[in-house]
Amino acid sequence: MAVSDASSFDFAGQRWRAFPQGALYWVERDALIVADLHFEKASAYAARGQMLPPYDSRATLDALDALIGQTAPREIWCLGDSFHDMDATDRMDESIRARLTKLTGSCRWTWITGNHDPRPAPELGGETIEEMRIDGVILRHEALRGESDPEISGHFHPKWRLSLRGRSVSRRCFVLGARKLIIPAFGSLTGGLDAAAPVIRTLVGQSEALIPVSDRLLRFSVPA
Repeated sequence: MAVSDASSFDFAGQRWRAFPQGALYWVERDALIVADLHFEKASAYAARGQMLPPYDSRATLDALDALIGQTAPREIWCLGDSFHDMDATDRMDESIRARLTKLTGSCRWTWITGNHDPRPAPELGGETIEEMRIDGVILRHEALRGESDPEISGHFHPKWRLSLRGRSVSRRCFVLGARKLIIPAFGSLTGGLDAAAPVIRTLVGQSEALIPVSDRLLRFSVPA
């Protein structure tokens, strides 16, 4: 895949591209990384009496499928909370399960466990692990305080508020520090935490909020 210099950045001595959908592309490994898909979140809420439009899994999968078609990665890494709970696949429409199974069989696919899905569904294919250290970078669900090695994680669903045509809008963002990179939630039905929230600042330290738009990357300094 050709990666535009205008929409890419360096981290841990390697090259990355951030996508507006919330995905991260690792140039050297030809790998696509996503976090917090939260499949079947709407049906989980519906089971508790809070009715939400039941299309979140399909919308999330459509976006992921399109991005896979665009990048044609050799590897896909899902950094935890891919499923909203342990019963998500039981509630999932059969057509969604079939599409997911087809995708996991198309390349090296790894589910990293999260707090919502400590045991992602093995029947969907792919490998399941708690975390991975690969090419000098650690991939895990939640950033680990005190980790000295380069680390990529999800969990916090970071967002950044900016002024757009005179309106204040919130956009998913990547939080980039010297040793940590937190990527946004990819799921279509996910909230978010401000990138300047104390819990993120404490973990990452001095950082930038990165917002990819079309062919360039907006960069904002996160207040200390």
